[in-house]
Amino acid sequence: MGSTILQRGRVRAGVAATAAVLVVALASPATAGDGHGHGHGHPNGTDYQLTVMGTTDLHGSALNWDYFKNAEYDDSAHNDVGLAKISTLVNQVRADRGDRNTLLIDAGDTIQGTSLAYYYAKIQPISKSVEHPMAAAMNAIGYDAAALGNHEFNYGIPYLRTFEKQLDFPLLAANATNDTNGKAAFTPYIIKTVRTPAGKPVKVGILGLTNPGIAIWDKANVEGQMSFGGLVEQAARYVPEMKRKGADVVVVSAHSGADTSSSYGDALPFPENAATLVAQQVPGIDAILVGHAHQEIAERVVTNTATGKPVVLSEPLKWGQRLSVFDIDLSYSRGHWTVQSVDASVLNSNTVPDDPKIVSLLQDEQETVVDYVNGVIGTSTEAMSAATARYEDTAVLDFINYVQAGAVKAELTGADADLPVLSIAAPFNKDAAIPQGDVSVRDIAGLYIYDNTLLGIKLTGAQVKAYLEKSAEYFKPALAPGAYPAASLTNAVTPTAPNGTPDYNYDVMGGLDQPLTYDIDLAQPVGSRIVGLAYGGVPVTDSQEFVVAINNYRQSGGGNFPGVTTAPVVYNRQVEIRQLLIDWVSANQVVDPAVFSSTNPDWQLTSGGTPLTVTP
Repeated sequence: MGSTILQRGRVRAGVAATAAVLVVALASPATAGDGHGHGHGHPNGTDYQLTVMGTTDLHGSALNWDYFKNAEYDDSAHNDVGLAKISTLVNQVRADRGDRNTLLIDAGDTIQGTSLAYYYAKIQPISKSVEHPMAAAMNAIGYDAAALGNHEFNYGIPYLRTFEKQLDFPLLAANATNDTNGKAAFTPYIIKTVRTPAGKPVKVGILGLTNPGIAIWDKANVEGQMSFGGLVEQAARYVPEMKRKGADVVVVSAHSGADTSSSYGDALPFPENAATLVAQQVPGIDAILVGHAHQEIAERVVTNTATGKPVVLSEPLKWGQRLSVFDIDLSYSRGHWTVQSVDASVLNSNTVPDDPKIVSLLQDEQETVVDYVNGVIGTSTEAMSAATARYEDTAVLDFINYVQAGAVKAELTGADADLPVLSIAAPFNKDAAIPQGDVSVRDIAGLYIYDNTLLGIKLTGAQVKAYLEKSAEYFKPALAPGAYPAASLTNAVTPTAPNGTPDYNYDVMGGLDQPLTYDIDLAQPVGSRIVGLAYGGVPVTDSQEFVVAINNYRQSGGGNFPGVTTAPVVYNRQVEIRQLLIDWVSANQVVDPAVFSSTNPDWQLTSGGTPLTVTP
């Protein structure tokens, strides 16, 4: 950004100037260590310890705040979130190891996921004069590099380029290429020179890899502009190049999970979660900062099959809840440095206070967004909760389906206008709730935490049933009637979801003008669970045609649901579903479940035809 000081929403010039001072202060080397070996060489200068810290999947979490609850963030494990917490941990590590002996990187998914991020994308978009709060905080903390995540593309490439220009560090993506010329669309890697107390500097290569699934999940934003190759293939190209250019240490920042799997099945030739494959198959890598999967991996050691050498992986959960710390021990001999060992651990952000400098830096943006999300836009005649939406019919998902289906139907023309309209919705956020009485922006935004857009596609009755069968893979078997705790029925492990099917890959389907009804018989094998599928009380036939309101993530192949990627598209206005819901409440003023939700369940879990009792 050079010497330009940007305004961030309502930030005063004094606060912006403070950010600039912080960047300068953190960039200045501190006095190295405390003499106990951290970051120091021996007196003869032959040993040295480098520390590389890493975050990932920050998802717009700048401060320890839950915008949907209007309170400090808390969960059952009492995690904290946000860059203000991360800043305190980073400062502690720098003080312990010596600032000049540390680097700080990120593994992607930075600018989407909270109301703060949404506000500065859609309500007051970032520009030459409006700086992204995440950019301001990350610059102030002093990041050295960040890999791109798939959610970086949610708001389009021009928006991402604006964000990129606001950073004091590079965005890395070795496997993102421009379709026009086949060249790298972003910086593939950097080599940082780290001064040592004595002897030759250490050159640290940092390679960034993003997720091939971008081509599916953000097809509308990237098709014809960028392509995304395999992580293994691009690492195999660039790691030797980094070595030739003198990299003594190679660290990969990969927005790709450690457990090899793909939510999109074989829709792409490159796996979604490939970090372990990179470690196994590409020689010359010392450590991998893992992202994307929202898992906590303090340390995982993978053996490279070509060299037999260990590669250390670490993933710091999500949202700034953890900080990964790689301690890399090197020795100097015969004119070059050699990595002797790598140890990794994670630090918990709930053990430290917020860094007051980051809190102060973002105070005005925080107040602006809190005011926005707490604005009342309507009323609800009843309270509605998503707490049980994973395993029983709820008014909350009925509401989402009603609004989505209504928006699609209003735009249909010709013969399509006579077709019955269905809609799909997933239980994204089990903590979401609409209170009785006043309804605010944050109440509605909590129902739909992803920045998906709405489409309408045509499916046959056979395809609708196949879609629901795929959705029903979310459930574990229940071979006998009775009462079951929810955890014993949901989030089934599948070949494409080795850690359990996530809630966002379970869809409920509903009808607009008539109910779509069905049972999910968990006594039946996967693929044969949908029983009694009917529309308006009449059994659905294989050849019957429907228009289905669906989000762009699902329509483009996310979750690998059958039939949707090749189905005719009859509606695509690029309307964001969250904003669609907010606008509907603002226009109608009253949310009344009696309008869109039947007192009888449209779908239910059964075993052998007998409804199951499910407890939280």
